Amino acid sequence: MDFKLTAPEAVLKAREARRGMNGFLEILVFIAVFFVVTVAESILMVPMLWSLMSADAGFQEAAASGNAAWLMEVADRLMSGDSATLCMLFANLAMILVVLLFCRLIQKRRPVTLGFVRKNIAKEYLKGLGAGFLAFSGAVLLCILTGSLKLEGISSGFQPGIFLLFVAGFMIQGMAEEVLCRGYFLVSFGRRHSMWAAVLANSLIFAALHLANSGISVLAFINLTLFGVFASVYFIKTGNIWGVGALHSIWNLAQGNIYGIRVSGIVTKCSVFASAPVEGRSLINGGAFGLEGGLAVTVVLLAGTLLLLRKNGKRQELL
Repeated sequence: MDFKLTAPEAVLKAREARRGMNGFLEILVFIAVFFVVTVAESILMVPMLWSLMSADAGFQEAAASGNAAWLMEVADRLMSGDSATLCMLFANLAMILVVLLFCRLIQKRRPVTLGFVRKNIAKEYLKGLGAGFLAFSGAVLLCILTGSLKLEGISSGFQPGIFLLFVAGFMIQGMAEEVLCRGYFLVSFGRRHSMWAAVLANSLIFAALHLANSGISVLAFINLTLFGVFASVYFIKTGNIWGVGALHSIWNLAQGNIYGIRVSGIVTKCSVFASAPVEGRSLINGGAFGLEGGLAVTVVLLAGTLLLLRKNGKRQELL
């Protein structure tokens, strides 16, 4: 098998615009960009969370009582609910905006260098959805076959309206993280370094961004890195951001809102199916972190990456 990765059109165009810096400086710049992203997302979330809390009768009652402990208890309840999760998902719009502005104004890169293509947008997006859903469903099947996960039927918490909001939210969140890690950082790093160096650097950074998630473990970190490699190779081979953005979105949506599994430690109540990890099988099902912390996902991501490496890349018509 040929493990060589040829630079996609996005990287070639970025090199034409401006040669990249050494790897250490690229990482420092990424940290600065991510800091700005975090501030922008926080600013966007404040009015959404305030509206959420203000509309809650329990929060209003606790605030009026002046009881700080009660107020914190109610706030924690609201922050752990689906509404707060939706606020966080939609706040990722700020990530997309900040990265696009940085690439255009500071790096002098056009949208083509982030993988935005004109041809077959819908087709590439649908292919990404299919690939992501099949990949995660493969991990679910492995868990079921090994007795590590039980699907318990339709979830009592499923609400069609909330589910559609999660669909929209994860469409934003998945694309935002791909624009940040693959469209921006992988391409920036690849302007001066090899594609494999760019893949490894952005995959480790992608995994590091999840270190604060509940239930994180060594295997979960490895799997997050492998997901970064899988997504990076998909981006390089297809030459566009649409497909990998869709793949990332459906991967997360399938976990939490279809199969009812924790998404990188995050619990979602609104899911199509209810499922339960089998105790004593956390090495396979990932335990408190969700399937991304177990060997079932490791197997799927390794297999998926190997399949992608067999695929010939293609040049895309750019904007």
